[in-house]
Amino acid sequence: MNFSIIKASFPIDTETFDEIKTLCVEAGNVDRVSYCSLLNLRESKELYSKGFFVLAYDDELNQLVGVASAIDIMGLETYDWSMVVSPMYRQIGIGTALFKVLHEGLFERGAEGELALVHENSTFGKRFLERFGFIYSFSEATFEAKAQVANPDSPIYIRQYSKLDQNALVQIFSEAFGDLREESLELIDYNTTTEGSILWVAELNGDVVGTLTTSKEGDVQKVTAFAVHPEVQGKGIGTALLDWSRDFALRNGEKYVMLDVEIENERALSVYEKAGFQKCMQVDYYVYSSGRD
Repeated sequence: MNFSIIKASFPIDTETFDEIKTLCVEAGNVDRVSYCSLLNLRESKELYSKGFFVLAYDDELNQLVGVASAIDIMGLETYDWSMVVSPMYRQIGIGTALFKVLHEGLFERGAEGELALVHENSTFGKRFLERFGFIYSFSEATFEAKAQVANPDSPIYIRQYSKLDQNALVQIFSEAFGDLREESLELIDYNTTTEGSILWVAELNGDVVGTLTTSKEGDVQKVTAFAVHPEVQGKGIGTALLDWSRDFALRNGEKYVMLDVEIENERALSVYEKAGFQKCMQVDYYVYSSGRD
């Protein structure tokens, strides 16, 4: 068999998108993994996305048989990457070839860091990463909930962010995440300038006490940058924000709300479950260990 491997920068064309989606669905049905999500397939068509694919083709059949995806989500030169190979073409070196070309692409783009993503049930994927010197770092779970009408009697007032809220949000991000002021300002700027994203704030007795950002992704609203000031946690602010996101999704025509959380964050997991969110996927993150033998 003859194979060719090429790189394709985001945004990709419709034909390539469809080829990758077909491979992700076919492999996902076998492995019971949502590869479309793992490879950030939806984001690959967006103009603002910064990343690339590495595509492996069987030249005789003119068929896509393997793909790797790398994306710089925050524009900080740190790339999340993952890959999938068609079940019929595994263990013949395609994964290794994708890995090498992927890292050529990261070098060409001046990447300053990388995180490798693998589904929690992918034993082969984890062994593959460990063979190339990667070690486990942390895990994120994806939670989802159906869109629905929010509780109209909540005392929490939720509205869209304005410039006057900047200092309050900087303090919330500092207290909740330990972010520096510059990091908080970058996050606020990203979430207020990215197409499809809306930054929301929650008020209690006239004070800004919480926040989240919603981003439209197909028939889903994705929740990020969710935080409540520690001094007012336990007062239902987090639940009110999540209820609001489900209500907003319903009014905006989406079916689900989804969010990611580190599995070690037990307090956040409790808030999400209380608000009616259920775990649908877990991704394990690996980092390269230069000191590994």
